[in-house]
Amino acid sequence: MHFKFLRALAIGVDLGTANTLICFNDNIIVNEPSIVAIDANTKILLASGSQAKIMHEKTNGSILTINPLKGGVIADFTGAELMIKAFVDRTGLRSKNPFSSSLTMLFSVPTGITEVEKRAVKTSAINSGASEVLMIYEPIASAIGAGLDVGSSEGIMIVDIGGGTTQIAIISLSGIVVEQSIKTAGNTFNNDIRSYFKREHNLLIGERSAEDIKIKVSEGSSKDGFDLMVWNVVGRDLISGIPKSVKICHSDVIYALEKSIIRIEETIIKVLENAPPELASDIHINGIHISGGGALLMGLVDRLKAKIGLKFNTVEEPLTSVIKGTSIVLKDKKKYSSIIFN
Repeated sequence: MHFKFLRALAIGVDLGTANTLICFNDNIIVNEPSIVAIDANTKILLASGSQAKIMHEKTNGSILTINPLKGGVIADFTGAELMIKAFVDRTGLRSKNPFSSSLTMLFSVPTGITEVEKRAVKTSAINSGASEVLMIYEPIASAIGAGLDVGSSEGIMIVDIGGGTTQIAIISLSGIVVEQSIKTAGNTFNNDIRSYFKREHNLLIGERSAEDIKIKVSEGSSKDGFDLMVWNVVGRDLISGIPKSVKICHSDVIYALEKSIIRIEETIIKVLENAPPELASDIHINGIHISGGGALLMGLVDRLKAKIGLKFNTVEEPLTSVIKGTSIVLKDKKKYSSIIFN
């Protein structure tokens, strides 16, 4: 065998509670919901990603849909392993590169991850074909993906509102100086919306319906008269048991999310209170960078500006800043060696 023909493959993985993204050579080659459908009896994988999401809340007793991640970490080991393997297989990298010698996976992980949770990621990745498993903290990956210089002595503050967690960090000299992670994020918003309909309209709606409502609020634009838009939401009446529809508008959704948004505001303030004075000065000048799906929530950035009194900058393409950061790190692992761990 001519070993000079062998070469290593390296992929970045943003293993999110809501969505999983995989990048290879600067290209995002997988962007799928973090969900799998399995046979309830044999535990064999039936579908993954968007195909499994279509089945969610519509299955019979013989099929289970599983969201393997909760709060940004693996909660169902078997489901996570099946999902990662399915997504890696879907990339086709192994079949397209039969002479590759190894596969390195660089995962973005929450700042509050425990050693047990790290081992779960490593084991799932190795069982999915990885020969080397590396990790990077999500706020740092997001900052790098947004084009910010994390190696600078100038303080960078980033608020990453993902699916399972909101991670807030102050970064300087390639390290996290102050951080706080809370399990109030996109999935919490979905639960808030569902609770609102139960409380205000005696209406039971599904997780997918709540997610769709949140996305509509994220995709809207006040320039298009968005504040005047009204939607019909269909669910099951909790009193009669009969399906019915109710009308809601943008302000109804914001009202539903009020408590969760307040908690995010309070956590941002808490991190700022613990910032060293010199870094606080940098943040006052440069503002706070916001990323993740929550950054797209209509009106959120303006509200944070008004509440906290600092400038907030939504990063370019907030949904993909983390995965872009892993791609940049993989291209120059030597430069970013101080922020990579395993």
